[in-house]
Amino acid sequence: MFQALADSTRRDIVTRVLQGECSVSTLAASYSMSFAAVQKHVAVLERAEIVSKQRSGREQLVRANIATVREAARVLDHFEELWRGRIDRFGDLLNEPKSPRKGTKK
Repeated sequence: MFQALADSTRRDIVTRVLQGECSVSTLAASYSMSFAAVQKHVAVLERAEIVSKQRSGREQLVRANIATVREAARVLDHFEELWRGRIDRFGDLLNEPKSPRKGTKK
């Protein structure tokens, strides 16, 4: 999931389809790359189950898989909490008064 989201274009695609389903053609018009390149980005997101595609006539509509996006957010929130706790503890250690070491003069 996170490997798929590592690319800025794919993150932008997810942002767009979270606002509402889009056709691959509409998505492709937003980028300075070929239609095939955008299709490949969508395919990576689809394999990661972040989006799904559904054919509607001649178009392929892309929509966000909200459950997967929420799961990614939950995991990221967990890591943010973990790292914030570590940074806070590190700050506390830096603010502790230094005690003289054995064998050293004051």
